[in-house]
Amino acid sequence: MELLNYSLGTILEKWAVETPNQDFIVYPDRDLRFTYAQFDQRVNNLAKGLLEIGVGKGDKVGIWANNVPDWTTFMFATAKIGAVLVTINTSYKLAELEYLLKNADIHTLCIIDGYRDSDYVKMVNEVVPELRTCDRGYLRSGMLPELKNVVFIGPQKHRGMYNTSELLLLGEYTSDVLLNSVKKEVSCHDVVNMQYTSGTTGFPKGVMLTHHNILNNGYSVGECMHYTQDDRLLVCVPLFHCFGCVLAVCAIVSHGATMVFTEDFDPLLVLASIQKERCTALYGVPTMFIAELNHPMFDMFDITSLRTGIMAGALCPIDTMKEVMTKMHCKDIIIVYGLTEASPGMTATRVNDSAEVRATSVGKCLPNVEVKVVNPETGATCEDEEQGEICCRGYNIMKGYYNNREATVRAIDPEGWLHSGDLGVRSAEGYYRITGRIKDMIIRGGENIYPREIENFIYRMAEVEMVEVVGIPDKKFGEIVGAFITLKAGASLTEEDVQEFCRGKIARYKIPKHVFFVEDFPKTASGKIQKYKLRDMGLELVRERAQ
Repeated sequence: MELLNYSLGTILEKWAVETPNQDFIVYPDRDLRFTYAQFDQRVNNLAKGLLEIGVGKGDKVGIWANNVPDWTTFMFATAKIGAVLVTINTSYKLAELEYLLKNADIHTLCIIDGYRDSDYVKMVNEVVPELRTCDRGYLRSGMLPELKNVVFIGPQKHRGMYNTSELLLLGEYTSDVLLNSVKKEVSCHDVVNMQYTSGTTGFPKGVMLTHHNILNNGYSVGECMHYTQDDRLLVCVPLFHCFGCVLAVCAIVSHGATMVFTEDFDPLLVLASIQKERCTALYGVPTMFIAELNHPMFDMFDITSLRTGIMAGALCPIDTMKEVMTKMHCKDIIIVYGLTEASPGMTATRVNDSAEVRATSVGKCLPNVEVKVVNPETGATCEDEEQGEICCRGYNIMKGYYNNREATVRAIDPEGWLHSGDLGVRSAEGYYRITGRIKDMIIRGGENIYPREIENFIYRMAEVEMVEVVGIPDKKFGEIVGAFITLKAGASLTEEDVQEFCRGKIARYKIPKHVFFVEDFPKTASGKIQKYKLRDMGLELVRERAQ
């Protein structure tokens, strides 16, 4: 497969010329749709508006919003003028926002009014109190000297902030001369996007990704699903994460296809949108697909138009995979594995792989990237079926962590290999399986235990819907094994049932000392399960049991 050498702006313009009337973006719940030509014009107007308020090449533009219609407008408008879009996790609170604004040197911050229980306008005014007294365009923040503008995404007016309606109108009445000049300076190898690692293990770091990184990764994954211009993808995963802005947006725009959005994940709205727009593809983490399959109104919708999609972010139970392929008609659904630092895809299953392969492996390496498994201690390449650290090299590897050379050098070795921190094995046929994270490894009395191995075993119990295994601090052994389980509807299990199921089949020291049954798992906004929170929960629950 040949790599593309477009920037995000030029690939959009290509389709705006070649297929101007093709739907690019659709919001079915509000009957809003933009063709490629309409969207490109909107992007140009916003790009000119951003130039007029002083945003230039290399400036960091933060976007703090769920999947609202103009999220993608900002993505392409910043790309056209050479600015860097910094995506902000919708679940962030005050301290996290302050950290990111400082760490990323945000020049212009774009926000909605709020999300769930968070009032973004209030939080921004707390971090930037100068907004209450300054005129737009004259912001001078004592704590954030790089911050020059705050933009409200929507028509409402807030003191000290621009809004998108004003920027679009400003751009509409501004000549194209400056925009055309600036566009010529944009290279596909420029940084276009900065995403902060999801923080499942500590302080987030800004991952610098180029047009070349993300457009080709999206294109490559789209090729694995056999995307054409006729495909219509239902996007219910967050855009601030690589799953949304790369595997969705970049896969679709590189194929001239269509995106159908829900602003947030709602299984009922997802099913209704698939039926209304005859979507052919659907993305999600396993818990999303489970919620759709288990919705009491599932059978009321015609979703036979579905063909493919991506399941990622967590291990998929084999029964769920089979149901997605049959009941949801996604016979060509694939698994994609990677991490933000790899744009994000490293490996993927293919549409002709069996359900078992898709549920138990993360597929083969993507075109134009190399993947290998190495011994974490010696660096030597592992033999097939020998466990080690997954490493990747190719066009998709980040430029580095923003202003953090030390962390960059730790992540990417002198030969250009990105070290994932994930443990895995490669089969003789070239399929990779993830067996855990190096940092997730449980050390019980000197024995190394890999949670994924135990999780895979417990999944054999028919009653189990999802399981997460973590190490719980223990005075005697250092750590002990704890299992958190959600059950299938109507099923029941006890702690003893799980332990008895394991007894005699896996090593005694691997059998969970404690089993906790939960309704759900703590997750990041992108759907990743936060194991460090489970460890804390486990420690507290063990203490309660001991009382």
